[in-house]
Amino acid sequence: MSCGAPVTAVIRNTNTRSSDYDELRRIPRPGHADYAAFVKYGAFRDVAGGGQFSGRLTAPLCVAGGLAMQLLEREGVTVRANILSVGGETSPAAMTAAMQAAKENADSVGGVIECVCENVPAGLGEPMFGGMENRISQAVFGIPAVKGVEFGAGFAAAAMRGSENNDPFYYDDHRTVRTRTNHAGGILGGITNGMPIVFRAAIKPTPSIGIEQESVDLTSGEPACLSVRGRHDPCIVPRAVPCVEAAAAAAIYDAWLESRWNA
Repeated sequence: MSCGAPVTAVIRNTNTRSSDYDELRRIPRPGHADYAAFVKYGAFRDVAGGGQFSGRLTAPLCVAGGLAMQLLEREGVTVRANILSVGGETSPAAMTAAMQAAKENADSVGGVIECVCENVPAGLGEPMFGGMENRISQAVFGIPAVKGVEFGAGFAAAAMRGSENNDPFYYDDHRTVRTRTNHAGGILGGITNGMPIVFRAAIKPTPSIGIEQESVDLTSGEPACLSVRGRHDPCIVPRAVPCVEAAAAAAIYDAWLESRWNA
């Protein structure tokens, strides 16, 4: 039961091995933000665990998103995500095998997560920069390892004709406007149209892998090779599912609150 004061969550990460990251203070991981952080923050960057670029930063996101999901469910809105593919494979057995094979080879794989937000009311969002695609994408791209987001038919719409991509309107039994299809993913002109919001997020392979890779030594200014040690997942897609749900829920609830205040 909230009382009006700020909600506080404390997450104590006590199972740490910061020494695994000592080498990364000199040699940046290919595919990770180590070098970009070095350029921007210099000696003040947090290397241990990937710092503010680590997937660990999704823990507070999931706290906030979990609260937003509960509040949305009171309004009848549900947010659910699931894995569409891992390493290009789509069946559960093949996805598991792809992750296991990557682990055995000290490598990693990525994948695609789909999120469906149902019973979102029509009229949320603004044109241009305040559109619901913009707001959801901004939150989802806050999840480390997300490299792409598409709504509805997404990039497939580029190969369709208008007659194929357009979603015909009709009245349902409650005289509510619906569409026969949902290629728009529930959003038109940045504004929700009452259909389910559907989007997909592309998750890149985990950059921290045991295979030796070419890099540079930022201390000596010489070429270097790096084989990442420590505890790293061969695939972070399963861990990212609740993070995608949390990001979407936070963005949608924020828009819903805004619409209520402006009503």
